Amino acid sequence: MPVLRKDPVVKRWVIIKDDQPFKLSQLQVEDTTPKGDTSKCPFCPGHEEMTPPEVLAYRSKDSEPNKEGWEVRVIPNKFAALKNEGELNRKLFGVYDKMNGVGAHEVIIETPEHFESFYTYPVSKVEQIIWAFVDRYDDLRKDKRLRYIQIFKNHGKAAGASLEHPHCQIIATPVVVKRVMEEIDGSKEYYIYHDSCLFCDMIDQEIAEGIRVIEKNSHFVAFCPFASRFPFEIWVLPLKHRADFGHISEEEVRSLAEIMSNVFKRLGRALSNPPYNFIIHTSPVNSPGIDCSKFYHWHIEIMPRVIKTAGFEWASGFYTNPLSPEEAAKLLRNA
Repeated sequence: MPVLRKDPVVKRWVIIKDDQPFKLSQLQVEDTTPKGDTSKCPFCPGHEEMTPPEVLAYRSKDSEPNKEGWEVRVIPNKFAALKNEGELNRKLFGVYDKMNGVGAHEVIIETPEHFESFYTYPVSKVEQIIWAFVDRYDDLRKDKRLRYIQIFKNHGKAAGASLEHPHCQIIATPVVVKRVMEEIDGSKEYYIYHDSCLFCDMIDQEIAEGIRVIEKNSHFVAFCPFASRFPFEIWVLPLKHRADFGHISEEEVRSLAEIMSNVFKRLGRALSNPPYNFIIHTSPVNSPGIDCSKFYHWHIEIMPRVIKTAGFEWASGFYTNPLSPEEAAKLLRNA
């Protein structure tokens, strides 16, 4: 019989439909192997003039800005969702509320290599990308107009990627995004009743039970969440309580790179390099009225795009998952 499971953070119910034997063949896995013409790729080395000027680059000492010789390159998004010029000018019109689209939208070009990915990167490359996240996060938070900094990746067309060349994105917004506020509200409610962090307690329970854990190292744990929305959904959490991603230590960056590298290699082997999204959820910035340092816990959510979200999910807020997280974790551990 199908089972309903409740996400303890945002109180969302999920249908785990594991009443029939699961077969990988029932998933809709897009082939994400790059096939495009690199001569027209704006993110490939030698094409730097096709992009806006870089705001950050890790490059060889003898190379020039906006030229070849870079290893990671960050640029403003040419088709930005938000722009960093101007004032917010927030206004109310009766029941309606609006403001100018002030913010930031950047692209992190992960590597000069068009045909590489998180499925193939060595740990050193993943570490380099994470440092780019940290550097841009720390710089963007200096803008007092901004309230939230969202770091995310779309890999494959099914996940919303418009370009093949491996890249992540950062969008900084003048308001705190709804999903994170739901997590903050849920974890605050738990803290009031239990005087402890919900995510910390979740980590302790997952490690003790072990059945949904995929990997653990000295600073991080990766597991399939109890109320997984998607087959092979994975959360990566720091073992040490931290609300703010920007407070990650140098040692933790190395450990995060190791566990992310291992998780993606397992995912790639299990599902033949599926499309996915990953997002970093962290505490708001420049928001003294939202002090969630005691009860919120930054984390990464990895969501393979191997099933379709349809009318029932959009209408109800329920997700239907044909694979239990326990079975998914077992398949990934064995991959």
